[in-house]
Amino acid sequence: MSVVDTNLQERRVNDLTRNTIALILAGGRGSRLKDMTDWRAKPAVPFGGKFRIIDFPLSNCINSDIRKIGILTQYKADSLIRHIQQGWGFLRGEFGEYVDLMPAQQRHDEHSWYQGTADAIYQNIDILRARNPEFVLVLAGDHIYKMDYSVMLADHVANKADLTIGCIEVSLEDAKAFGVMHVDDERRVKSFVEKPDNPPAMPGRDNTALASMGIYIFNARFLFEQLIKDADTKASSRDFGKDIIPAVIDKYRVYAYPFLDLQSGQQSYWRDVGTIDAYWAANMELIGVKPDLNLYDNTWPIWTYQAQTPPAKFVFDDDDRRGAAIDSMVSGGCVISGATVRHSLLFSQVRVNSYTTVKDSVVLPEVNIGRHCRIDKAIIEKGCQVPEGTVIGENRADDEKRFYVSEGGVVLVTPEMLGQRRHYVR
Repeated sequence: MSVVDTNLQERRVNDLTRNTIALILAGGRGSRLKDMTDWRAKPAVPFGGKFRIIDFPLSNCINSDIRKIGILTQYKADSLIRHIQQGWGFLRGEFGEYVDLMPAQQRHDEHSWYQGTADAIYQNIDILRARNPEFVLVLAGDHIYKMDYSVMLADHVANKADLTIGCIEVSLEDAKAFGVMHVDDERRVKSFVEKPDNPPAMPGRDNTALASMGIYIFNARFLFEQLIKDADTKASSRDFGKDIIPAVIDKYRVYAYPFLDLQSGQQSYWRDVGTIDAYWAANMELIGVKPDLNLYDNTWPIWTYQAQTPPAKFVFDDDDRRGAAIDSMVSGGCVISGATVRHSLLFSQVRVNSYTTVKDSVVLPEVNIGRHCRIDKAIIEKGCQVPEGTVIGENRADDEKRFYVSEGGVVLVTPEMLGQRRHYVR
């Protein structure tokens, strides 16, 4: 390809992204995260030492040069709204760039909030029409991954598609939690079923199914037509996976877009951190020598709001009291005071006091862990003041009396479980 051809192709992709609005569905609670979402929506849950879950789809948009973004909020959104206002106000409205919050406003029905994923967008259809996009990119706000949406957008246009669905390969057992599709040799979707009890396998792959990532690209006019039609259907549950997608497969051009690494052709990193075990495991993966999700990649930065904090500090070097962190990630503002942290991830402004050991744990911001504690395989929620001498993760029966213990043995500790009042949730 010549330099001229390359420049024309880049200009065409830029035209596509400029004419695209991204809508991030961020209104859900995420009840499988238990007490972590009692006071915040799942997309606002901290992740990776300094980020929130929603920072990943937002950063993907910015890095893909999609800079018209709406965030649809509903459930306990205060923490999420403040994070967006503090960390995502750098786009310039003068150039048509924005990250807009779109809370449930009962715009079409004074007696109901968002009833489903499709209804959330339908209730904002007047706003979207006024902005006149050519394409609408619909994203879930609660997954961890890095993805160039502009490549998917170019694929959508090349296929002359009405709808393109981002997809990954998953095991048949895991597929029960996803929308599952069957495609032909050209990746055109022939059938789609939401969260099936018996997921259909891929041809020649008896143990693998093709699952939806909850990422959709619609031609805007086509989307508006389908949303109106769905709103007029009384029996609809107002959901993309259950209603919209199955209804359009036979009559329209619906394609699957495989989420693969462009260089290796292998499945790219994507995590649904919807359970305590999955959340803990995804954070633990980041500590590895060569994690599948590279947060140190300067070519694809993850943007966020971060409080101004001093560097992490490690103090005392006595034989019985040495401040140290091994195979761990430690964020700014942390103080490891005569304690040992092993294979753990500490968010900002955590203090671990003398003679304490923390192992295989995720410690959220503003936690203080007292002296002589032993903590193993735990998630310590934001703001916890862990009393001196506390032992967590050594005896499941004892832990279950005080805390939540997951199927995989991860212990979730919150201020309320410690008998403490949570003064604020951010």
